[in-house]
Amino acid sequence: MSERTNQPREEIFSKSVRAGKRTYFFDVKATKSNDYYLTITESKKRIGDDGNPFYEKHKIFLYREDFDKFLEGYNETVAKVIELKVDSPQPASSPSPESAHDQSSSFTDVSFDDLGN
Repeated sequence: MSERTNQPREEIFSKSVRAGKRTYFFDVKATKSNDYYLTITESKKRIGDDGNPFYEKHKIFLYREDFDKFLEGYNETVAKVIELKVDSPQPASSPSPESAHDQSSSFTDVSFDDLGN
């Protein structure tokens, strides 16, 4: 909400994506000067110490002038993750190199929990 008018920013477009235990929200909003920006929100259900559920949220504001640089960095980083996944040594119990190629193109099993906070 805008502090001065107590009116919410105009929401132009919204898309939610469920991804395992997380939900990502992509929201396009308008500023007072009718410029647009994107908010990306990660929401994850947690259980509090009292046993009651709550949603932990992390939000990024991405302004239009930064879209190209953000997208460039994102694409480079995703390509590196895919490259590392394909180039990583296979453990002894892993599938054959022929079937490993098929698995590398679908990396939905990547867990970002391992990256820490």
